[in-house]
Amino acid sequence: MANPNNALPDSRQRIADSEKITINLGFVDLGRIDLMVQDGFYSNRTDFIRTAIRNQLDRHADVVSQSVTRKVLDLGLRHFSRADLEAALDAGHRLEIKVLGLASVASDVTPELARAAIASVTVLGALHATPEVRAALADRLH
Repeated sequence: MANPNNALPDSRQRIADSEKITINLGFVDLGRIDLMVQDGFYSNRTDFIRTAIRNQLDRHADVVSQSVTRKVLDLGLRHFSRADLEAALDAGHRLEIKVLGLASVASDVTPELARAAIASVTVLGALHATPEVRAALADRLH
């Protein structure tokens, strides 16, 4: 259905399911990857690198799982709306955000509300928030 007001969709609907990273590889390693792509083992360099990363994560799954449990991390996507932050303040406590994956703060959250409601932020993965909120929480990011 068309959006009659041509408004942008809610930020939760626009969140990407991945984050771009950059790595440096030696020329020989890169050549070996290209050879495996050329021989049809992988569709492209990215396919090879994703597969290698997933294999390493699978290999160490028990260690990662134990660490997530020990550090009491939310796993996956965790979105914090303006209402979430206001509810925390109304309840008289501040949030200690701990996420392995993606933590996002709604675009309508003001820097003042973020500072008042969030005691600390630990994200292993990515944090999506407005530049103003990120700046307001800079001393609380771990």
